[in-house]
Amino acid sequence: MKWFYFILSHSIFISICAVAMAFQTAHLLELQVNGFVYGFIFFATLCSYNFYWILSKFSFAGVAQIPGLLKKETTGIVILLSAASGTAYCLYRSSLPAGFILTAILLTVLYSIPLLPVKFLQFTRRAGVLKTVLLAFTWCYVTAFLPIQKNYWQLDSPEIFIITRRFLFMLMLCIIFDNRDKTVDKIRGLRSLATDLSPGVLKALVYIIFATLFLSNFLFRDYGISLNQSLALQVSTVALLFVYFYAAKKRSYLFYYFFVDGMMLFSALATYVAGIL
Repeated sequence: MKWFYFILSHSIFISICAVAMAFQTAHLLELQVNGFVYGFIFFATLCSYNFYWILSKFSFAGVAQIPGLLKKETTGIVILLSAASGTAYCLYRSSLPAGFILTAILLTVLYSIPLLPVKFLQFTRRAGVLKTVLLAFTWCYVTAFLPIQKNYWQLDSPEIFIITRRFLFMLMLCIIFDNRDKTVDKIRGLRSLATDLSPGVLKALVYIIFATLFLSNFLFRDYGISLNQSLALQVSTVALLFVYFYAAKKRSYLFYYFFVDGMMLFSALATYVAGIL
């Protein structure tokens, strides 16, 4: 099982999930996507997540702990550098416009700013709702917008439909993790949607997101999605709500980093299988 936890703890699994989400976008919209675009998404996700986790550990550690952390995080640093190389290579071989890439990098940097040990920037730790929304939007941008490779004003209705659904789907996943981390976030002075909203308001927001996702599936014929694919999306939506309820109590590391993150992979696989039936 060590290899399995290694895959989870070093963000390899979630990087696979990111590729699955991008593939789902292409599959639903019947797009032909350069394979190096998927490679870029995999390595960029792997790079950004390892960067974020390493930065978070150094950010809240004392100066005396840094040498020990450097030794402890050797594997993570090696993966980070390897992922950065893979990202650069796939970017070079892909057809992704430079402007789209710069936007993705900017979104990642903005999300990481609250962790920087710079006193002047510590006010960003109070941007609770914005932090969660920004993360959901970043996921939406990378896994829905990048595979489409169109300027914003050129997007058609089916593409806007998929992008909007992806944002709401990812926002619900982010809320599940926010709920898990809210105690630690409060101790560290970090804020999120879960720390800024009362449990009742947060639950109401989840119900609104779920209702929007659920009801929007009935519009599938207007956006070129087959009945089977719509049913697959519906199953994924309902499963996500069950995961939200199940996460109400304290759960294991495996639950969050395999089952919760795995909802992305499950949704992608479900729509793919539905599309070939």
